[in-house]
Amino acid sequence: MALLMHRESNSCGSNSKQQMDASKYVRYTPEQVEALERVYAECPKPTSLRRQQLIRECPILCNIEPKQIKVWFQNRRCREKQRKESSRLQTVNRKLSAMNKLLMEENDRLQKQVSQLVYENGYMRQQLHTVSATTTDTSCESVVMSGQQQQKNPTPQHPERDANSPAGLLAIAEETLAEFLGKATGTAVDWVQMIGMKPGPDSIGIVAVSRNCSGVAARACGLVSLEPSKVAEILKDRLSWFRECRCLDVVSVIPTGNGGTIELVYMQTYAPTTLASPRDFWTLRYTTSLEDGSLVICERSLTSSSGAPTGPTAPCFARAEMLPSGYLIRPCEGGGSIINIVDHFDLDAWSVPEVLRPLYESSKILAQKMTMAALRHIRQIAQETNGEIQCSGGRQPAVLRALSQRLCRGFNDAINGFVDDGWSIVGGDGVEDVTIAINSSPGKFLGSQHNTLSMLPSFGGVLCARASMLLQNVPPALLVRFLREHRSEWADYEVDAYSAASLKASPYAVPCARLSGFPGGQVILPLAQTVEHEEFLEVVRLEGHAFSPEDIALSRDMYLLQLASGVDESTSGACAQLVFAPIDESFGDDAPLLPSGFRVIPLDAKTDGAGATRTLDLASTLEVGPGGARTAGEVDLCNQNLRSVLTIAFQFTFESHYQDTVAAMARRYVRSIVSSVQRVAMAISPSRLSSQMVPKTLPGSPEAVSLARWICRSYRMHTGGEFLQIDSEAGDAVLKQLWHHSDAIMCCSVKMNASAVFTFANQAGLDMLETTLVALQDIMLERILDETGRKLLLSEFSKIMQQGFAYLPAGVCVSSMGRPIAYEQAIAWKVLNDDDSNHCLAFMFVNWSFV
Repeated sequence: MALLMHRESNSCGSNSKQQMDASKYVRYTPEQVEALERVYAECPKPTSLRRQQLIRECPILCNIEPKQIKVWFQNRRCREKQRKESSRLQTVNRKLSAMNKLLMEENDRLQKQVSQLVYENGYMRQQLHTVSATTTDTSCESVVMSGQQQQKNPTPQHPERDANSPAGLLAIAEETLAEFLGKATGTAVDWVQMIGMKPGPDSIGIVAVSRNCSGVAARACGLVSLEPSKVAEILKDRLSWFRECRCLDVVSVIPTGNGGTIELVYMQTYAPTTLASPRDFWTLRYTTSLEDGSLVICERSLTSSSGAPTGPTAPCFARAEMLPSGYLIRPCEGGGSIINIVDHFDLDAWSVPEVLRPLYESSKILAQKMTMAALRHIRQIAQETNGEIQCSGGRQPAVLRALSQRLCRGFNDAINGFVDDGWSIVGGDGVEDVTIAINSSPGKFLGSQHNTLSMLPSFGGVLCARASMLLQNVPPALLVRFLREHRSEWADYEVDAYSAASLKASPYAVPCARLSGFPGGQVILPLAQTVEHEEFLEVVRLEGHAFSPEDIALSRDMYLLQLASGVDESTSGACAQLVFAPIDESFGDDAPLLPSGFRVIPLDAKTDGAGATRTLDLASTLEVGPGGARTAGEVDLCNQNLRSVLTIAFQFTFESHYQDTVAAMARRYVRSIVSSVQRVAMAISPSRLSSQMVPKTLPGSPEAVSLARWICRSYRMHTGGEFLQIDSEAGDAVLKQLWHHSDAIMCCSVKMNASAVFTFANQAGLDMLETTLVALQDIMLERILDETGRKLLLSEFSKIMQQGFAYLPAGVCVSSMGRPIAYEQAIAWKVLNDDDSNHCLAFMFVNWSFV
């Protein structure tokens, strides 16, 4: 009986569970699913009101409870998330499979290289054994001569052929193809992987440079999510991605019987600095397909020795040679392409000054400016095509790329000043440190659209002032980053106003060109950046006052379109550049651009003698001033004897009757910039800091030691407390502890009828203000405080002067770059000197951090 009741109770429990499950799980009809999917497409996460409205509006959903509708949307979002994650993992898996294939091929190539080196090692041992066994000088001479003959003629001579015929050109093309494939996938060149180029699904690829090779060569392998035909189209358009390419003309196109094409190409490249000549190339480019479906684009120079047709020539250009180079593009399983790039050049390094030869003898520089640039450009377009990069400011990525290209091209034109573009050199003032060139027909520089300024009867043209310098122990990325973030350290507000006025129909006659600080600050508004953050396109708003009282109606703010490259820490060792051009507030995609800026190109490390550790000017005898020499024991903390070439170019429009005045202004302005850059370079050079990271001027400066002592003594006198634990105040012990204090400590001047300006800050204070000791004195106290902070300080000022100190509550201030900073507490106290007179006002910001 008990057993029967137990079974009945189990049966009842089972029936009730089935009824509960039936009410919990709902089977939707296709029509209901379609209606829910339509709502999901519009709003994946509807509110409870929207779900109830949906039930009322759709009769087919009336038998479903709102809670079940909520569960359906939750499950739908979960399935969508799983689908995206599955798609992402499949993409990563395809990339890893393709990368694994690349690494296996690289491993095979390295094994072949090892086998070849083992064979050569054995052969050399045999030769040495033969030489040691020889008893006569004659036989030894014959062995050495035979070895020299083999080195001089490593490959058999090709028979003579008519290179002016299609058959002769095809023979050259097939030889170029074989040599290129030997470099791309074989052991024709001894490749060494570049440091920091680790392969992975999101890396740029495998990048290597040549070792013990004629000329300079670089090789790269990478993956992109574009089809081979699209990749080939992009790579052949060298003007779109190679910033140093000035022009590329296809002189002749010859189809081949195997479905390929032979092109005769003439290419000109810009000189990277004013101290070298530009290069040009006359090449044969061969495009064909391999049996496995791969596309190949290989190229080499045509020389007179090969009997090939003679190409165009241009004055002022040095003819360089392209050794067999090109692109191997293979289709990848699941879509995309595997790309092998080889760049191999003989850039005629002996034709440039010795100090610049590393630019033409470094395979690493070639890899950074050409080989890696090609891969980065393709990856950028691939991500734009896949929708992974969002548009900024309503502008398409292609438009932003075109603006960056125009800035670089205009800056390169200004540096090179080609005669066929209309440039001519103007006589100097006796000191050849700054070169002045003018262009009276600058339509191609200002933009292809109609420009009202150039149509004015008084418009004279464009003037360019340029100069080059050699820098010592200054990392290019650090210098350009400083120039970008601290424009007031080198720029003249009135010259910027003159440049901005050139965009209007009635430009100013000529600026006063006197050096002064910015009346306002600068705000950087980002527009776009490349995938690996090696390049930033941005708009800079210069806040300030009108150019003169009579022009008060004009806009107070000016705008620059700016391109910064090589400023990211990950691009260490690459060229760093800052190029900008004045624009209107609402500039169009084809707005006129007149670029100016800085370019810093690193040179290979080289140990120089004493005296070479100063900032030098290659084109003049400008001196750095006292402190230019360093002691022998002072070494760079990061890069000993790091050298780089800085090139400066600034462009201005001018009216015809003001040409001489504007030329004099431009010459003075560039000289003042050179002096500012030298001063900044000396200040930010890593070797200017001692091993304790204290500026060298502080420990040896009696004023700095006295100031540190006054700060601590005044704090103790007014507050009765100590913030430094010092056993002895002898020497610079107080200064060192103050410098290393974790809280931001800074002093500012206290003068009647004058703004309070910072005069000193410890290391934490400089980090908080995002400035240096050099730029500190240009920052006013009122600029870093917000409205609340200014009112609070004003209300407490009398208390500080009477009582000697005041505690300020937690608040927010801003750095010199406009970044907000939060702090838990601030202490302000009056600093007295040895005569108990007011010297300055000290602030300590406790536990500060960037918001």
